[in-house]
Amino acid sequence: MNFTRSIVIIALSGLLFANCKDNKTEVKTETASAEAVAPKVKKAIAPENLQTASFTIEGMTCAIGCAKTIQEELTALDGVQEAKVDFDKKLATVTFDKTVQTPESLTKVVQDTGDGKTYKVSNMKS
Repeated sequence: MNFTRSIVIIALSGLLFANCKDNKTEVKTETASAEAVAPKVKKAIAPENLQTASFTIEGMTCAIGCAKTIQEELTALDGVQEAKVDFDKKLATVTFDKTVQTPESLTKVVQDTGDGKTYKVSNMKS
């Protein structure tokens, strides 16, 4: 009886120890993942350097795969404060630091997002 009781206690202790060890691993993984997806802090742009450009993007076929991808590419650029791409209107509006980016560089990023032939920028207004 004592022998069986000892084995049960050892088995439960082992399970408890293994379970606690796994939980610590999960917490570390979640923390690492949260750090990996944390947005990069952008430098503030001086008001006198802010410029907004609006342009049409032809060739988008969906809101998620095309418009969202282009918006993310533009937003990730240094000097870009905000980028919005409206799939329905085929319109992009980008607020950026004119000392870092130009309308031409924004055009190049949009056109390079696809294979270089899929997306075409027109009606650039800045």
